[in-house]
Amino acid sequence: MTPALIVSTARTWIGTPYLHQASVKAAGADCLGLIRGVWREVICAEPESIPAYSQDWSEPSGREDLMAAARRWLVQKDSSDEAPGDVLLFRMRSDAVAKHLGITAHIGPTASFIHAYTGHGVIETALSDPWRRKIAARFEFPLGA
Repeated sequence: MTPALIVSTARTWIGTPYLHQASVKAAGADCLGLIRGVWREVICAEPESIPAYSQDWSEPSGREDLMAAARRWLVQKDSSDEAPGDVLLFRMRSDAVAKHLGITAHIGPTASFIHAYTGHGVIETALSDPWRRKIAARFEFPLGA
């Protein structure tokens, strides 16, 4: 498995409608569902079952559940070590838990990422400065899996 395979697989999800808690290509996915679907396609079955979650997932408790899960199953990277195929975890507000995910498609001047976004579905978006400021952590898929 290569980073290029991760990006090309993620791109096959573009156009999938946004559907909270879903992870089915062309039928519906949220941001976690996109990562889960790409994992299933390039690695194997998901390593753990995902409990039901609300759209304000972990916010009332302040727990970093998504960060903890990413650290269990992905390989954390230095924030400056950008590469295509990276999984980005975003904190949408500075005082909130990290709860949005995407996959880096391009780096450099035309940097972009693929994510499932409410009201848009799975799309590729420019990794602009406002998005970059929201990155809480950077991971890669376990390439030896």
